Amino acid sequence: MKPEKRWTIKAADETIVNRLYEELRVEPAICRLLAVRGIEDYESARLFFRPELSHLHDPFLMKGMRKAVDRICDAIEWHERIMVYGDYDVDGTTAVSVVYSFLREIYKGDLSYYIPHRYREGYGISKAGIDFAHGNGYNLLITLDCGIKSEEMITYANSLGIDVIVCDHHLPDDNLPPAYAILNPKQADCNYPFKELSGCGIGFKLISALAIQLKMPEETVHRYLDLVATSIAADIVPIDGENRILAYYGVQQINEAPCPAIDILKELGGVQKELTISDLVFVIGPRVNAAGRMDDAKKAVEFFVEKDPEKIPDLAAALHSDNDDRKEIDRSITEEAIGILNDNEHEGERRSTVLFRPHWHKGVVGIVASRLIDHYYRPTIVLTSANGKATGSARSVSGFNIYDAIHECSDILDNYGGHFFAAGMTLDEDRVDEFKERFEQVVADTITEEQRVPEIEIDAEIPLSLVKPAFFNLIKQFEPFGPMNMKPVFLSRGLYDYQRSSSVVKEQHLRIVAHEWNGAIVEGIGFGVGDKYDLVRQGPFDMVYCLEENEHNGNTRLQVRVIDIKKSVA
Repeated sequence: MKPEKRWTIKAADETIVNRLYEELRVEPAICRLLAVRGIEDYESARLFFRPELSHLHDPFLMKGMRKAVDRICDAIEWHERIMVYGDYDVDGTTAVSVVYSFLREIYKGDLSYYIPHRYREGYGISKAGIDFAHGNGYNLLITLDCGIKSEEMITYANSLGIDVIVCDHHLPDDNLPPAYAILNPKQADCNYPFKELSGCGIGFKLISALAIQLKMPEETVHRYLDLVATSIAADIVPIDGENRILAYYGVQQINEAPCPAIDILKELGGVQKELTISDLVFVIGPRVNAAGRMDDAKKAVEFFVEKDPEKIPDLAAALHSDNDDRKEIDRSITEEAIGILNDNEHEGERRSTVLFRPHWHKGVVGIVASRLIDHYYRPTIVLTSANGKATGSARSVSGFNIYDAIHECSDILDNYGGHFFAAGMTLDEDRVDEFKERFEQVVADTITEEQRVPEIEIDAEIPLSLVKPAFFNLIKQFEPFGPMNMKPVFLSRGLYDYQRSSSVVKEQHLRIVAHEWNGAIVEGIGFGVGDKYDLVRQGPFDMVYCLEENEHNGNTRLQVRVIDIKKSVA
């Protein structure tokens, strides 16, 4: 049985809520949604609801940008060979596609791109990649979504006469690599106003600066916003500040004039409506990511940069096929992992999960770790064997810093990296058991009881009578949704099953028809909450939900997406 969730209603400053109501004259619940997002007055609300590309920051505010642009312009003037190098995930491959495509428009000299193989070379700048560049006469390397932690490899590149421009958004170490120029707003002495760009976002700022330097029209850069939005969605970066502007216009472009690559992936994904950030996360992103997980991520870049419309469908079909393979392997490994945990009577007493099986596919262990958290809500690491080492991915629960926990075990590990909620690591296979017990002890010593209970954050408590198309139309203006601006979550209390109309679908989903006593009626669906059916039938119950549109046979209607249900206490 899934763990019971705790409900937390976000606190809002009532003074700010009242001020927004006076200035905006909209439904108070909308004012509350704005307040919990840090929006305090009419002007900040206007900027939130009406993002403008003119509000993007000057790219030359980023430390290293002038130096990077001058070096690229010199390379173009001197007809040097330039190689664009990126990570194998969605952020990396979209970044390479954007920068390579832009450079191809302005430079007719020798230009290439390189994506390291996930399993043969691993994350970051690889020796194989540098050797390839050197062997083929490339003397300028532009890295995207990687490089900030590649001190040794960049030193090696320098020794071969290769200049490296690093474009990365990961947190730097105290010692920076000896690159020719570094573009990373998270550098301690970088005054760039927005720190949370994706890797592709930093690539976008680079080509924006080049366009300014070369006096090119803005449209030559803005045409890549669809790929920038895809990277923002897939890399789960905060969608506020500059990212909100980039995502807003990127999604708009995707729905009005997308590149052929995204258009055909939308078709293969069976999406017949306008794409949202959520669709980029769950439909487009996995198909792009699957290339690197199952085969070679270079295919994803080939797909995005291809100009021949006759070749694009075949490239898309290859990504789609890789994604089908990924889903099957993911399902199989998840089932096996759950079986292992269920068969071990002591697993229920642990504060963490660490599983290792040599035959598991490296490309899906991170996905499996996330799925295990849905069943056993605790910090989780899933490991497999690669090149004689145990290697894998970690995922965390709300509020628990899994990177810090892994850092406490660093003496056991060959290497590791990551951030608050996700990380990766490599270690000797014969030390897995030692690591498992050390990690368990660290987690047990540091995790709080609150962090062991899944949390649902609620934006506002509202009556069902508010759930109407006019209210939903205001909610839609909060898009694009994502971290720092998640889809609003609502709570309604004291509800009943309307005329005993609710039912369980396929033994696990809840088809609900709820109403307030002698009041408003709403319909909706709750996936995976069929176990709450008895609470609904007995009533009264409290319901947490989002609002969405249901499209069927050309008709669209408003419904609720049920997240959780509890018995009403009062």
